[in-house]
Amino acid sequence: MNQDFYQKMRSDIREWVTTKTGKENQWSEYLLLAPDLFHLLAKLALDKEVPSSEKAKIAGALAYFISPIDLFPEALIGPLGYLDDVALAAYVINSVMKNCDPAIVTKHWAGEQNILDLVQQIVDVASDMLGNKIWDKLKNLVK
Repeated sequence: MNQDFYQKMRSDIREWVTTKTGKENQWSEYLLLAPDLFHLLAKLALDKEVPSSEKAKIAGALAYFISPIDLFPEALIGPLGYLDDVALAAYVINSVMKNCDPAIVTKHWAGEQNILDLVQQIVDVASDMLGNKIWDKLKNLVK
């Protein structure tokens, strides 16, 4: 079956979290958010109410999701490699919420949780999830 990037990511992550390793991983709940965060970034990139300065950050985060070369490469470590993508997406979405009306973010969110709280939660645990050095490198990518 020919799947697009979003569908493949969703399928790979869902399959992985059912494995013993996935079930035992403390960050699995965040990995499950990766496809929805990717979708939200794509929607925000197209929204006319989002300023171009934020769209540049969004484009960077989308490119990071798609790129096979990143700090936690999915090709080498599987779906666990999306942790850095999730953290970067949350950081960029948090920036959009601070510099725009947060309702813009809420309008495009397809997930079930409260996106405003969820993004803050991910940003708060990102240094534990990735380590301080990697978290700092990621944030510097989109400043």
